[in-house]
Amino acid sequence: MLAIVAAILFAIAFILNAAGTATSAVFDPTSLLLAGLFCLALHLAGIGSGWSWRR
Repeated sequence: MLAIVAAILFAIAFILNAAGTATSAVFDPTSLLLAGLFCLALHLAGIGSGWSWRR
């Protein structure tokens, strides 16, 4: 699930960067890129993957 969020954040960052629009600091392409990398790192660490060890 977090990998999908990361992909969406990467896509938004790419569109903002390609369009060259002036946005606030929160929606800056660099901050969205870092948020996407954070979500991707959490996904690779196994957090939010949906697997449960409880039965």
